[in-house]
Amino acid sequence: CNLKYKMFKKLAILKYLPNKFQIISSGDYVICAVSKKKISLENLNYWNVKLQEAYFSYKEASQRLHDINQK
Repeated sequence: CNLKYKMFKKLAILKYLPNKFQIISSGDYVICAVSKKKISLENLNYWNVKLQEAYFSYKEASQRLHDINQK
């Protein structure tokens, strides 16, 4: 069996707070706002509190910050 697909069963809805997140609707993953990749909650390390967005890695977080600063 493929463990990659087992991990992503239900989309979670989160409220992103400074240094933590609150689970509004339980699930096991969220979607990256930039790359649209699925991120398991246990691997979620990057998000933006103001925009309420999750990012797959520091690369996507940096890209979003760059895009916002260009406006």
